Amino acid sequence: MSTKAFKQDKVSLIKEKVDKAQVAIVTEYKGYSVEEITNLRRALQKEDGDYMVTKNTLAKLAVKDTPYEVLAETFKGPIAIAFGFGDQVAPAKALSKFIKDTKKGEIIAAAMDGRLMSAAEAKALATLPSKEEIYAKMLGCVNSPATGIVGGINGVMAALTRAVAAVRDQKSA
Repeated sequence: MSTKAFKQDKVSLIKEKVDKAQVAIVTEYKGYSVEEITNLRRALQKEDGDYMVTKNTLAKLAVKDTPYEVLAETFKGPIAIAFGFGDQVAPAKALSKFIKDTKKGEIIAAAMDGRLMSAAEAKALATLPSKEEIYAKMLGCVNSPATGIVGGINGVMAALTRAVAAVRDQKSA
């Protein structure tokens, strides 16, 4: 049986994670072994996230008066919450991969920026590119015209050099 102090500590721990989180994803963990939960937690930690199995009542207390309060209605049955502290997409990708690999559990809902997302929207979040991928694509788009200009100028300079060399060779012959 849990003591009141233990429960308050657990609520404080969840609240601390909620305060730092960029995204929170509620999952059903039914059927997971301790080893599988540990592996999932490690995979999420590599992506600057965390995975926490918790009681529904404690989770509801922790999210009260936060942007993640919209998730409270989804806290039914055996749930766990995945938090993403950096990239919003990375935790969804890690969870989707884990669920696909183990064929256990499911994403119930997610919340980001105070907005509740359905399970389908949360799964779609996993298909989006990460921040790094978006930055690379943007940089490529910005760099592309400059690269084209440099290539064009180099081509003109090379043609001019060849023409001057041909005239020189013709005059010296």
